[in-house]
Amino acid sequence: MASRGQDSAGLVIFSDGIPDGKYRYSIRVTEDQLPQADVKKIVDSLQQELAKALNTEVEVERVRPDGGVFVTTNDVDAVQAELFNIVPDASLVGYGQHMEILKDVGSPADVCNRFEVRDRSGYQAIGHTRMATESAVTIEHSHPFAPNSDLAVVHNGTFSNPFMVRRELAEQGIYTVTDNDTEVAARLIGRELAAGKQMAEALTTVTTTMDGFYTLLVGTADEFAVVRDSFACKPLVVAETDDYVAVASEYVAMVDLPNINDAQIYEPKPEELYIWKSNQDSSDKPVVTSLS
Repeated sequence: MASRGQDSAGLVIFSDGIPDGKYRYSIRVTEDQLPQADVKKIVDSLQQELAKALNTEVEVERVRPDGGVFVTTNDVDAVQAELFNIVPDASLVGYGQHMEILKDVGSPADVCNRFEVRDRSGYQAIGHTRMATESAVTIEHSHPFAPNSDLAVVHNGTFSNPFMVRRELAEQGIYTVTDNDTEVAARLIGRELAAGKQMAEALTTVTTTMDGFYTLLVGTADEFAVVRDSFACKPLVVAETDDYVAVASEYVAMVDLPNINDAQIYEPKPEELYIWKSNQDSSDKPVVTSLS
């Protein structure tokens, strides 16, 4: 990730779920690099005010440099409404039973150090750093985009028709926060999954609705998927072993992984959808669907 230099960067970590009826909320309350003691004061105050406003228990699972991870009711609309009443400039970065998302600007190594990612654990993670071409370098423009519970989308490439698709989504009451083309694809995927579609159906909708050159990676609580456009202009490499599956834009990003010399290495084919399930054995092959 660091080879692209400083830009918008982000990470999602999927870990053991919390009890039904509750969600983890990754909430950013400041973009300034405040002393951790000052951030903790803001987070503690927000915890108390949210609990009072929601009339339910609110737990702080983790204080982070930008805010914290809160655990409370899975009534997202209520949490979001009260959050913005209390801290109008706050940002709900992502939510779900399994997912935590962090976003920042700068060197990915510095971001990971700042958020102490080395000390974290989980069963699935997706990291991304941008080389901005179509929109600003800001925290909000960082990937992953997380429009739904336990859904994270990252993208390498450029879509040519995001403005048209954004207008169509807005007519259905689905709005974007940024002018980033990836967010449009993420909202489209989220719409399809929320309507009960399977991952393959959701990504088929994206590939038939949006034009451009792209590699998409989508993670949920129990699967992750990759798909490339018909020209496969944007690189992607997969490494499969008996213990893990890893994907990266370039092989060099995986050279330090355990037993990488024993891994099966390949590039996903253009217009083919690859889906791995979290409950499958690592030695199992992904479900591959041709989209052509």
